[in-house]
Amino acid sequence: MPELPEVETVVRDLRPLLMGRTIVGVEKTPEAMRRSMKCPWKTVLNDRKFLDVSRRGKWIVQHLDNGSFFLIHLGMTGQLQVHPKGHWQADHIHMVLALDNKKDWMFRDIRRFGNVQLVAGDEKLEAFWAAQKLGPEPFGVDPGYWANRFQGTYRNLKALLLDQTLVAGVGNIYADEALHRARLHPEARGHDLSPNQRERLRFAIEEVLTEAIGNRGSTIRDYVGGSGLEGTQQANLRVYGRTGENCFSCGQIIVRMELAGRSTHYCPKCQTGKPRLPIGS
Repeated sequence: MPELPEVETVVRDLRPLLMGRTIVGVEKTPEAMRRSMKCPWKTVLNDRKFLDVSRRGKWIVQHLDNGSFFLIHLGMTGQLQVHPKGHWQADHIHMVLALDNKKDWMFRDIRRFGNVQLVAGDEKLEAFWAAQKLGPEPFGVDPGYWANRFQGTYRNLKALLLDQTLVAGVGNIYADEALHRARLHPEARGHDLSPNQRERLRFAIEEVLTEAIGNRGSTIRDYVGGSGLEGTQQANLRVYGRTGENCFSCGQIIVRMELAGRSTHYCPKCQTGKPRLPIGS
């Protein structure tokens, strides 16, 4: 699933390709998404101009000239790209917007878990974010907020990092990578972290995400940026997807387990803090 670095890469690719461009045609394909896309798209999007493209968590926010916001969530396999007319893959396309410079904006999603929304105005956008219960962006998180969220929970660290109400945008790949850099076991409990450990994790998340953005994210399956280029961060991953391989830091074998409903990868030597007894023992 595209996470914050991948979504940020799409946004940075799309911004110069879309800003100032006008939508001159809208095509919605008949293939149904798993989430409803019911909307009079031609009526609301035709003749609209893109003013900006930004990101909130894993959502792509396209700012339109009538004050509306055209929101895209890539889900598990979504791709949002701009190409010269006709120069894009034709299968699994769910929406195509013709632009005034003979290019096409297209949304492709093989597994159809993506989401497309139109929100009218700033107040409704804020209400939409509130309904999503998104936490702050993971850059420059207030240390007091961070300490309070960890001190008040016995949930394991992997579950906490996947919780979008804690910080928005971190997913399975970068949760594993941040925990390895912070030298913390994914089963460690939030309440049990020392102040130093909490700060290590806070900084590790920023470090991992910043590096991944610089490398255009990780192309492991279907992800490509807004211009069709793949990411390269997968070559720098230290634990994710490396089950049975040696840890780059200590040489120990990387282990995989199921935690918080997701595949979780870690080094049993580098990453400490696993609780000795389960809660209630």
